[in-house]
Amino acid sequence: MTKRLVGALITSAVLTFGAGGAATAAECIAPANPGGGWDFTCRQIGKIMFDIGAVDKPVQVTNMPGAGGGLAFGNVVNERSDDTDLIVAASTATTTRLAQNAYAGMTADQVRFVGAIGADPGVIVVAADSAFQSLGDLVEAIKADPGSVAFAGGSAVGGFDHMKPLMVLKEGGFTDITKVKYIGVDGGADAITQTVGGFTQAMTGDMSEVVSFLSNGDIRVIAVLTDERVPGFEDIPTAKEQGYDVVAVNWRGLYVPKDISDARFDEWAGKLQQVADSPEWAQAMADNGLAPFTKVGGDFQSYIDGLVADIAALSKELGVTQ
Repeated sequence: MTKRLVGALITSAVLTFGAGGAATAAECIAPANPGGGWDFTCRQIGKIMFDIGAVDKPVQVTNMPGAGGGLAFGNVVNERSDDTDLIVAASTATTTRLAQNAYAGMTADQVRFVGAIGADPGVIVVAADSAFQSLGDLVEAIKADPGSVAFAGGSAVGGFDHMKPLMVLKEGGFTDITKVKYIGVDGGADAITQTVGGFTQAMTGDMSEVVSFLSNGDIRVIAVLTDERVPGFEDIPTAKEQGYDVVAVNWRGLYVPKDISDARFDEWAGKLQQVADSPEWAQAMADNGLAPFTKVGGDFQSYIDGLVADIAALSKELGVTQ
């Protein structure tokens, strides 16, 4: 027996589902490096699925960074379109890129969006020793000299992380957004590293990506992009209370290959709903600054259809797409 066949048999045995269903293998692709939001989604949801008995074996997490999630999306569409055992971490960043045709012609209807069970508040972050003490300080510096401030974010250029500071700047009266410097990297952890290291002056991302860096004292969050302050992080002011009426949350969820059966789609939706209803997920949200946001199955797919259309329109208004 070849080593490859032995490995395949071992992998299949390790990843077998239980919970009264047919034997299948569970894998979650995180389309970025370890440490970012998509990685968090796969690891937390996969772990809780196992902990609460939705699956009877641990879910394997595969990190597949590249092209702001496009590499993983293309792999699913082109190579695994009928894989019933695959889930993929997704977020508002995913739909933003699809709305902006950032995945080389691939579209949102080439997969099925199975659900979201939390919203990650957007944040604007600076290094702990930064001279910027408030969101206003940052905006005024850019208005005075647009080239003096560069942002790092875990999305590609024109993606949702990129759009967050652009929306804030627009609210602040700055409209020449093409002059704003932005560096897209693979995941929030890399974006924070860029900022803490002094390569960029600010990071734009999500609360779950910065919690550990915040507790370590590496960074300061100068604004959270929510209607109200986030429970557990009440000392961080919103952009709205600083005079910038911007709300930008990043839902956390999953998509699955398009060609799986409706029954299998509903099965994944049910497992995700089990996670959403669990005290373990409530604790994970509290620990990581997530707000409740539960849409699963067909309800979520309808929401995605509308979201893609809305983001396409907003992107055109902001000038990041034609």
